[in-house]
Amino acid sequence: MRKIVVYIATSADGFIARPDGSVDWLNRPRTAGDYGMGAFRRSIDSIVLGRKTYEFGLQHGARFGTQPKHYVFSRNATGLVRAPGVEFVSEEPAAFAKHLRAQRGKNIWMMGGAALIGAFVDQDQIDEFIIHVMPTLIGEGIPLLGPGQREIQLSLRSCKHFSDGVVRLHYRLAKGTQGETKGKQRAV
Repeated sequence: MRKIVVYIATSADGFIARPDGSVDWLNRPRTAGDYGMGAFRRSIDSIVLGRKTYEFGLQHGARFGTQPKHYVFSRNATGLVRAPGVEFVSEEPAAFAKHLRAQRGKNIWMMGGAALIGAFVDQDQIDEFIIHVMPTLIGEGIPLLGPGQREIQLSLRSCKHFSDGVVRLHYRLAKGTQGETKGKQRAV
């Protein structure tokens, strides 16, 4: 079965972006290589992202095409720029994930942002997290998951450190525990 994998970078204090969405803190010297991004991209054929992440990408020169296919979650896509290969989605994460997983293909990259990742977690639709923890503290920003009262068990699949201080943590989510939220589930 196709897996939905959150593949993302966070600051050491757990933020995926500054409050304004900026990820300038990711622009830093790197080790030789790409932290496994090339291999990961070969393992996916679909990318899921929220409207804010999509618009931020467009504003900063991201290119969208038909390979991989991009699915952008938005309650109202009216007025959004329609890039080639982008499909706008307004259904609930569980229904969307069931439909997408039923299609033949590779794994699915959940790119973010925080509200969308949180909604997918709350509806038990994330299989794995691959988190690159950057050796940088940014003090405030957008957390990995949007607001919610949840306790979810993770199982560590692997941990790799790089010579520049980056640590890649690969977790599997214990199935069935995402529904054990301590409050109302948040819609996308």
